[in-house]
Parts: sequence; structure tokens; C-alpha cells
Amino acid sequence: MSSAEDRVRPNVGARLRNGGGTVEGLVHKDCPYLSLNNSLEGELHAFLTDDDQLHTYDDLTKVNPVTPTTVLKCLQARYSVKVFYTHAGCTLVALNPFQPIPDLYSLEVMKEYHCAPQPQEFKPHIFIVAEEAYRNVQGQLEPVNQSLVVSGESGAGKTWTSRCLMKYYATVAASSSVEKSQDTVERIEKRVLDSNPIMEAFGNACTLRNNNSSRFGKYIQLQLDRCQLLVGASVQTYLLEKTRVACQPANERNFHIFYQMMKGATDEQRKEWKMPHGQRFVWLPKAEKHVEEDCFQETIEAMVHLGINKERQRQIFRILAGLLQLGNVSFSSSTDDSQPCDIKEAAELLRVSAEELQMCLRVRTLKAGKQSVLKPCCQAECSMRRDCLAKVIYAHLFEWLVTFINNSICSDQSTWSNFIGVLDVYGFECFQINNLEQLCINYANEKLQQHFVAHYLRAQQEEYVSEGLQWSFVKYQDNQSCLDLIEGSPVSVFSLLNEASRLNRASDAKTFRVRLEKELCDNVNISWDKFNKVPHFTVAHYAGKVDYQIQGIVEKNKDPVPPELISLLQQSDDSLLHQIFTDKETDSLTTKGLSKVTVVSKFKNSLESLMKILHATTPHYTRCIKPNPDCKPLTFEKEEVIMQLEACGIVETIHISAAGFPIRSIFFYLQLIILTRCFVAFGFWLTLSFPWCRIPFRDASCGFDSEKRNSWVHCGRTKVFLTQSMVGLLEDQRKKILSRCAFSIQCCWLRYQRRRRQVRLTSATLIQAVVNKVKSITVCLLWQDLLKALAEVELDDAKDLVEEDVPVLNPVIRERGSVQLSTIQEPVTVRGWPMGLALASAPSITVSLTATGFQKMMSVMASLNLPSRRRGYKVETNQYTQGLASIRAQPKGSIKLHYQRSPLLYADRQPDMKSDVTGFNEILLEKTL
Repeated sequence: MSSAEDRVRPNVGARLRNGGGTVEGLVHKDCPYLSLNNSLEGELHAFLTDDDQLHTYDDLTKVNPVTPTTVLKCLQARYSVKVFYTHAGCTLVALNPFQPIPDLYSLEVMKEYHCAPQPQEFKPHIFIVAEEAYRNVQGQLEPVNQSLVVSGESGAGKTWTSRCLMKYYATVAASSSVEKSQDTVERIEKRVLDSNPIMEAFGNACTLRNNNSSRFGKYIQLQLDRCQLLVGASVQTYLLEKTRVACQPANERNFHIFYQMMKGATDEQRKEWKMPHGQRFVWLPKAEKHVEEDCFQETIEAMVHLGINKERQRQIFRILAGLLQLGNVSFSSSTDDSQPCDIKEAAELLRVSAEELQMCLRVRTLKAGKQSVLKPCCQAECSMRRDCLAKVIYAHLFEWLVTFINNSICSDQSTWSNFIGVLDVYGFECFQINNLEQLCINYANEKLQQHFVAHYLRAQQEEYVSEGLQWSFVKYQDNQSCLDLIEGSPVSVFSLLNEASRLNRASDAKTFRVRLEKELCDNVNISWDKFNKVPHFTVAHYAGKVDYQIQGIVEKNKDPVPPELISLLQQSDDSLLHQIFTDKETDSLTTKGLSKVTVVSKFKNSLESLMKILHATTPHYTRCIKPNPDCKPLTFEKEEVIMQLEACGIVETIHISAAGFPIRSIFFYLQLIILTRCFVAFGFWLTLSFPWCRIPFRDASCGFDSEKRNSWVHCGRTKVFLTQSMVGLLEDQRKKILSRCAFSIQCCWLRYQRRRRQVRLTSATLIQAVVNKVKSITVCLLWQDLLKALAEVELDDAKDLVEEDVPVLNPVIRERGSVQLSTIQEPVTVRGWPMGLALASAPSITVSLTATGFQKMMSVMASLNLPSRRRGYKVETNQYTQGLASIRAQPKGSIKLHYQRSPLLYADRQPDMKSDVTGFNEILLEKTL
């Protein structure tokens, strides 16, 4: 390892052109970083002047040089052409368009990214991150479980991004399901997706920075079985901003569900909820504002799909209506008892006694030993107790909903083996007045930023050094000092806040400020404005400085709930409200005293459990950027974006990703056995010596110099480090080898199939020939029998010959050959035909004739010419026009011809040798003429 002077930051352009690795042999010692200002400015100017190509940079690591200005210009150029996703090394940058882009998240796009062999070759998209995590689970790469962390400021699009991720997994994880589980998968995926509208309705609100701001954090585990099919999910929530129920900041709204009820309720529901048209509620400011999330019917349908029946829905909405009525309750001074507060409607909706509710709100119960003392409350204390009642009801109702959703969508532990987690937390917030809620929210964002720094920026570079790589450290903003200020030990803001909350006396803002100044004056991340009369303290977060108001922060941290209010709610006639407040957990908390468990303590513990999950999984980060503070569609403000880029460390991430080795493997030898012929094709030979293996690379005539070789591959003490360029090159060769192997296997398989098909075809032909021969013989015999039977049926009956009276013919006619018709006295001249033919298509009459002399020996007539006494006319037999019908035996004696249709209709041809005669007619004519 070289000295500190030798680990100089390399030229960015040279680093990128040579594959990105800052290793020995690549660091230009004769060109220190400080001497590159002129060349860097030249490259920067040349890069920025090429405006036509800026939007083509899908990955910001390809930007040369990497500076905040070049990154900003690229993002602005891509945003102007409506390209909202850009790779930034190991992270994905997502710009909020603030308008619907339906074609960007369609089902066809999902299938396209899911079915792609290499999704990274497609345009940057949130589906690439989702598919990469899904394929990691399929490949069982340790750690198998995945986490998708969606971070950014409030209004940057985190909730929408999380919604798209859940829809993607509900689609692709169910697409390959087997038929028998299709109904189950559809039910599960529908329930998982339907959990979103309910959670957003009860946990999101319209703020100054976002119309659908998450006022709680959630981590959704999508549970997959061994076939990577979606079988269930679970939801973990963090720190609901329950104070919003009773206290809404200026120009902000309450939770969405209240406005959905106001705008979507029917007249019958309004009557039940005691909410007539035109009534105004104190806790529903900005009710006239309409946002996209004010869709009551969508929330109702989601409840139905999750199994919340109508009766339970009625109870939920009745409780919410009771909270709104509770907000309209006003209190008079304690000395004026003649003006009682109007609390009847709220009591009816909550199903509690109005007198007991009024008593609990206006009278405190103090315990002195075993005795209880009742003390009237002042007007401010009554309002505080009313707000406390509303907050605790809403918080417990929200927890009950989360539990119900988990029971509906969560599967048994034995049915799933891995999970993909989607983390959606409130974004970094900075308002004019910031209190305990903003402190906890920003603390959560600090924890996530520290996880990103520890996982990507610090751990990656430290690994390079520990493995023996010559690495120049890239400076980055480490927020560990800010976390030490907030949660550190032994003294921090949280510890001092908990200490003040546990004191059994009223809190004083000035006293707490003095305490902070005394204990935390050495920390550079905290400061105070001595000229500001309002007690406050300022924390320098990674995303900027935030002023926190001290007034009321200790009381919010105590979060006291009077026991008499809990007892009142436990006695409610509403079954849901009674169930919520009679749980064992609630009882235990009530007996122990809620004041001992502070808000920051619970939130810190929940965050620590979340960080354990994140550390045990493979994280995938998506940075959501808010292009402008006013949420205007397709409006890009440079100052707003550059501040977010610098705060979340995007530029440093790009530097490390471009200069480092994203691929590290301790099983390199086993994974590259298939590439043995690939290395020979490469033609370079590099010996890597490890205690556990030896991998040869042959250097032939492929033209790779040693500098490029060192920049692409480097071996550490226990791992092999590869740049993305090297991995791409190896993957290309691996694909070729696999393609050739697949082609060989395919050829062998096709040859086997064709040989097998030929054998089967030969056997089938032989069998078919035998069967056809047997069938033809059988048919021929059957046909002969049929013809014989028909001929016997058509033969003259011997009895007719006996009964007929044969007329005496003229000798002259007898010699010439004639027939005598039974109906005509005169003989008729006969034109001879073979005796073996009969008539077809006979008319409905029967004509009998007798043949004698020569005709008896040879044939019977073919046509008859019958004279008429008045007019001559010709009668032709059907034999002449319709063809032959059947074969007859040679007659003996008189012949009786029955002019009836024969069943043998195949011989329907004219018996004339001059015409074309085919079939049986031709055979008959040839044999008889």
C-alpha cells in the first residue's frame, strides 16, 4: 500500500475512460488533483456545451467529469424530455413529474422488464430495481432477503414509488402461479394492494409540501414461498402523527379519511353520523380543497376486499364522526358552570354516557395514597384532555386497522421462506414551526442516510483498503455526528428530553433550553439564536438546518393519557371501541403508567428494530427528488434539486461507483469454471494467487494492455474485484459459450427426436398398410354380398311367369324381334340392349312386357316409341335418360319390368357408348356389348 501522498485523487476523465478503477498503475502521480483545475474546467465546458446529448446519459457514472453541475444538467435535460429515472451508480434517481404518466407503469411495461434477460440494458426504471431484488431472491444470493429503501423529501414521490413496487411484485410474483393456487394468489395480491388505500386514507394527509404526505412510516414485507410466489405480506408502522387529529398546522389538512366521509357519504350515512350538509367542523380545515385522494368509495371497496364487513365499517365511521363532533366541543371557564359544553352528539356516536364523558373532560382525578381527589380543570386543561382523548382513540383505531390488515394478508411462517421489504417513511421536513414530530421524522431520515453511508460510501471504500487495493478515498458527508447529537450516549437531545419528561413537574421551555446549551455546547451540529425570544434549538441535519421549537415538546414526549378516559372508553357500548381498549397490552400500559414510556423512546426502539432488518437484508436504494417546492408539473428548479443532490450524497455515490468495483465475489473460481474457454478466447493470462485457489488468465493477441487489465480486474486478499466493464465482457463471453452449449444440446435432442419420429412413422406406416389391406378385403366382400342381395331382390318372381298370359305374336314381328306390351295391342319395335341391364329412376307406373325370339336370347328394349291416335308422341324409358341402375340375371321367358327406383344410385349415367361412361356403367357396357 502506498503512502498517503501517493493516494491522490485520480483524473476523473482518465478513470472513466479506463474502466473506472482507481488502483495501482492507474493513479497518475505526476498529475495531482489540484493541478487539474484548468483541464477539469475545459472538460466541464466541453461537456455542458453538448446539450443535445445530455439527455442520453442513462447512468450518471458515464458523465465526464462528475461534478454537481454536470449531474444537475443531465437530470434537467432528461426531465425536459420527460425521462424521470436515471441510474446513479448503485442507486436510482427518480424525479417527480407531478402529473400522471399512465404508460410508464402499465402492465405491458412490467412484463417487459420482468421477461427481459438483462433488465439493466433497458431504460432506467423503478421496475429495474424491483426486478433485480426479485432475481436475487430467485438466485438465493446471500443475504437472500431484500429491502427496497425509498427515500427523499416530503413530496418527492416516495408513496407513489412504493405503490408501484407493490403492484409490480403483486403482478410478477403471481404471473407464474400454478392453476391450483391461482385463486389464492389473486386473493392475496388483491388484498396486499388493497391495504394501500386504507393505510393512505387513515395515515396520509395534505400538507404544504405534498397533497398525499405520509404521516407515518411503514415497512411492508412481501412474503414469497420457495417458488418465489407471493403468498402473503405484513405491515410494520412507525410513529403515526396522531397530533394531527386535534391540531392541524396552518394551511394543512387533517387525515384523508375525514374528508372522504364528508364528500362521499350518503344522506343516510350523514344522518347516522350526525353530519348534516353545511355543518362545519373545527378539526377539518381546508375542507373545500379537493385532492385526488378524496375517494371514499375506493376506501370502502378496499375494506370489503380485506374482509371488513358492513357492521364493522359502520362502527369505524361512527367513531370517526364522534371525533369530529368532539372537536366542536368548546369549554367555558371553570367558574362558569351555567354554560355546560355541548357533548351529547359526541357521546352518542362514541356510545358512552354524556355525563361521564363531560365529567372526565372537566374534572381530574388525583391520587393521594389510597384516596382519590377530584380537581376541576381549567379551560386549557379541558381542551388538552379533549385532544388527548381524540388522539388516543384515533391512534388505537389505526393500530387495530394495521393488526386487522396483517391478519388478513399475512401467511403462516411455514408457507413462506423469503421476503422483499418495501420501506416508505416520511420525508425530511422543515416548516416554519417544527416540534417533536419533525424531530422524530428527521431523525428517521438521518438513520436511513447513515445506513446508506455505512453500506455504500464508507464500507465499500474500507473494504478496498482492507483487501489491499490502492484506493484514493472519496470524501463524503458523514452524518454520524448528527446522530450522536440526537440519540447518542450518555448525553443527547433524546436523553435530555426523556429526563425532563420523567420529572413529576410541569416543563419549562427556557429551563430545557438552558439544559441543552449546557450539556451539548461542544457538538457542532446544534446551535441557538440568542436574539430569538422564542425558545428553540437548531440542528444541522444532512439535508439542512432545522429550527425546533421547545415550547410543548416535553409534554408531547410525555404523551400522557388520563386513566379515567381509558376506563370510560372500556365501558363504551360500541363493541369495536370496547375491544380496542380492553386488550391486554392496553391494560398493562395503563397499569404501569403511560408517562414512563416516552414517544422518543418507543420511536427509537422501533427504528432500531427496523435497522436490524435492513442490515440483515440486501438494500436497494431509490432517491426521490422533488424538482420544485410548489409541486408544479414538469417544472425544474436548479436550486431545489442541487440542494437535495448534495444532501443525500448523490455526487459522492457516483464518484465511488464509477471509480470502484461493483462486483466482488469470494466464489469467483467456482462461478467462472464455465468461462475456461472464454479466457483462452480473451487471450490474456493473469495469475491470481490466493490461499484457496489459483486462477490463470492467458494474455494472447487480443490487444489488452497491462494498464487496462489492472483497471478491470484486481485481486484482493480474499475477494476478486471486477469493474462493470469486465463483468460485461465476461458475461458476453459466457453467453456465447452457453449459447454454443445450448445449440449442441439442441442438435442432439432434435436428432434424437427425428430418429425416434422416423421409427414411429415406419412402424405406423406398416401397421396402417396391414389394416388398410384387411379393411379393403372386408369392404369388397361386404360389397359383393350387398350387390348379390340387391340383385336377388330385383329378380323376377317365378310366380309371375306362371300367372302371365303370353299373347300370340305375329310371325313376322317374332322374326324381327319385338316385345308385346300388356297395355297396347300392337307390337312395339325394340332397339336391343344387353339383357343384364335394368332401369333407374323409374316412374310410379308398372309396365309388363314379354320378350320372345332373338330378344329373348340377347337383350331387352332401351326405349319405346308409342304411337298416338290423335297426336304422335314419344315415350323414353328412364334407362335412356337417367342411366343404369342394377345388374339383373338372364331372364327365362317373359320379363316383368317394374319401373321403380333402384337403391343402387351410383350408376346414374346415360347408357350411350358415344358419351363418357365411367365407373360400374363402363364395366357393364364393356362386358355386355
